[in-house]
Amino acid sequence: MTDERDERRRERLNSVRTGGPRNSLWSWPDAKSPLVVMRNYVVIVLARISPSLRLKNWLLSLLGVTVGTGVAWGLESTPDVFWPERITIGDDVIVGYDATLLCHEFLQDEYRLGDVVLEDRAMVGAGAIVLPGVTVGEDAQVAANSLVAEDVPAHTTVAGVPAEVVSEAGEEPDAADS
Repeated sequence: MTDERDERRRERLNSVRTGGPRNSLWSWPDAKSPLVVMRNYVVIVLARISPSLRLKNWLLSLLGVTVGTGVAWGLESTPDVFWPERITIGDDVIVGYDATLLCHEFLQDEYRLGDVVLEDRAMVGAGAIVLPGVTVGEDAQVAANSLVAEDVPAHTTVAGVPAEVVSEAGEEPDAADS
């Protein structure tokens, strides 16, 4: 099941080859306007430090993040600064303190882009990182400090680096998992 979900994520990523003698991060100004990235950065910094959930949601929606009703962003949570418009957040989602939602990954010879979707009532714990192309299903939970590299099914809890399923709807986690 894990390989199948990971393969679905990879299929949703757009790969862009880059040329030149250096790694792909050096080509970011060709991929996205530096002025747009600077604007995004300033708005995201304001959203990260704002204690007002309404203000956070409004600021992020200005950048193109699709924000459902009742979304709660923890302090210091960070949406993708390059492609925030590739993030879709459903209703009543919680994005924990210092969590990061990435829609890009710069590699040596290419960069990859993918949408991040957090479905209704999903929860991403503090310090967790969600990679591009990942969907976190309805009522799913991502434990703190997890690295989410593949889709999280609805009504499932994942934890770890990389994140793995620790419980599904209707089952209690094992004592060893606690």
